[in-house]
Amino acid sequence: MRNYRSSEFNQNEIFSSISQEVSSNKVLRNTYFLLTISLIPSIFGTLFGLSSSINKLMLLNPGITTILFIFGSFALMFAIEKNKTNSLGIIFLLCFTFFMGIMLSRLIGIVLGMNNGQQLIFIAFSGTAAIFSIMATLSSIIKKDLSNFQKWLSIGLVAILIVALANIFMKINALVLTISVISMSIFSAFILVDLQRIIKGGETNYISATLAIYLNIYNVFSNLLIILASLFGTNRD
Repeated sequence: MRNYRSSEFNQNEIFSSISQEVSSNKVLRNTYFLLTISLIPSIFGTLFGLSSSINKLMLLNPGITTILFIFGSFALMFAIEKNKTNSLGIIFLLCFTFFMGIMLSRLIGIVLGMNNGQQLIFIAFSGTAAIFSIMATLSSIIKKDLSNFQKWLSIGLVAILIVALANIFMKINALVLTISVISMSIFSAFILVDLQRIIKGGETNYISATLAIYLNIYNVFSNLLIILASLFGTNRD
C-alpha cells in the first residue's frame, strides 16, 4: 500500500513537472513572437522621429525631453501591467514601443550625422543580436537559479540611473561612456535572468515578459551604440 502511494505521488510529481514545462515553453514562445512584433512600432517610431525633426527638438530641450520620457514611459508601462491579462495590454505595449522608438530617434539622428553612422548602427544592431543569442542560450543551459542575482542587478541599475540623471546637468563626457558600459553589462545580465525566469515558470504572463525583454534589448542596443559612437564615430567635415 505504501509503495502504491509512493508510486502515485511520483507520477503526480512527474505530471506536474511536465505540465509546468509545457506552460513555460508556451509563455516563452508567445514572448518571442510578441517581442518580434513589438520591434516593428519601434522602427516606425524612430523613422517618424527622424522625418518629423522631433529628434532635433529633443536635442534642443534635453531637460523637457527627460521629463517627457520618464512620465510617458512609466505611464505606458503602468497601463501595460494593468491590462496584461487582456488584449489592451498588447495595444499599450505596441504604443509603448512606438514611443520608445521616437525617443531613440534622438540618438539615431546624432549617429547618422557621423561619417560612419550607418555602419555603427549596423554593428550595434548585430552586437545586440549576438548578446541576446548568447544570453538566451545560457538561460537554457545554466541550472542554477539566478533570481537572487536580480536584486543586485536592480540595485546597480538604480545607482546608474541616479548618476545618469545627475550627469544631464554635469555633462561629463567620460562619465557618459562609463555609464553606457556598465548599463550595457547590467541589461545584458537582465536578459539572462528574465529569460531564465520564464523558463523556470517564474513569469507566467507573456505580455509582462515581453515588456521586460524589450526594455533589456532596447537598453543594450542604445548603450552599445553610444559606446561605438564615442570610440569610433567620425564627424563630418
